[in-house]
Amino acid sequence: MSPLPLPAPASTPSTPSTTPASPVRSPATARLVHRAAALLPLLMIGVWAAVDWHSVRGGTARLASADPWWLLLAVLFTCLGWVAAACVRQGAIPDRLPPGLLLASQFAAGAANHVLPGSVGAHAVTLRFLQGRGIPLTRAGASIALYSLVKPIAKVPVLLVFVLAFPGMLELGELVPDDGTLLLAAGCVVLGPAAAALLVTAVRPLRRPALALVRTTLTDARLLHTRPSRVLALWGGAAVAPVLQACVLASVGASLGLPLSWAQVVFVFLAAGTAVGAVPAPGGIGPVDAALVFAMTAFGAPLGLATATVIGYRVLTVWLPLIPGTLVLSALVQRKVL
Repeated sequence: MSPLPLPAPASTPSTPSTTPASPVRSPATARLVHRAAALLPLLMIGVWAAVDWHSVRGGTARLASADPWWLLLAVLFTCLGWVAAACVRQGAIPDRLPPGLLLASQFAAGAANHVLPGSVGAHAVTLRFLQGRGIPLTRAGASIALYSLVKPIAKVPVLLVFVLAFPGMLELGELVPDDGTLLLAAGCVVLGPAAAALLVTAVRPLRRPALALVRTTLTDARLLHTRPSRVLALWGGAAVAPVLQACVLASVGASLGLPLSWAQVVFVFLAAGTAVGAVPAPGGIGPVDAALVFAMTAFGAPLGLATATVIGYRVLTVWLPLIPGTLVLSALVQRKVL
């Protein structure tokens, strides 16, 4: 007699795989990355200080013998410049931003702006700040685009006011660029937008984000110009900001005994910034400095005194706020405001 077949063993449910679908960053790694991001600005400032140490030492030595009251006035104008920048940032976006954090972000953006060329550092800090306030990336980018467009446009009527108020300043033929320089400037103005349009047309993945950015910018610009407070903050702040920077230069010149009037120094600053401000140097350092020295010597200032004035201006607007600005930047990163 054959044995009865044994029943098949009951099937057991398969155990799920313990391998994670995607790697998960540990809290320790996240903290390490966050601290590295907070210390990165300090590292970049240290490298830049080592490269440009001679200018810092020379400018500080010059300022040690300057009139302290004029220097105090220059510091006041420097602080007002950050307030003007915060006003322009607020005027470029319909959303209400917290004033204290906005001012702190612009103070930190000033430090980042002197590390990366073409205002990339300042725009990156502002972009992170706006995203931290819950503003979508497209609208934050539109705000930066509007800010970048308004600043050079608002400077032109201010320069025209100085030309009409002091027509004798245009009699200096040395300040008028030659035909080659004018042709190069015109070519840059034309080729810049043309190259951007060609890039967007040729690279298909860029078309949709670019068109969305343009549409958002136009929509927000129309909305902002229906609010008088935003119009005043946007255009008023953009017009006042370069004048405040020029007043810093004029105050430093007065502290050193520069034989130029206040109006001449302001005109020199506006003209030099308009002529070579588009050169992508960190914080405009380099091309703008050379243009300022050249323009002041054309007005009759001694070369050494004009150079000392520009170096002193850079010490007050760049080096003195650089360390505290970098510390504020690191603190904002550490607190996840940026």
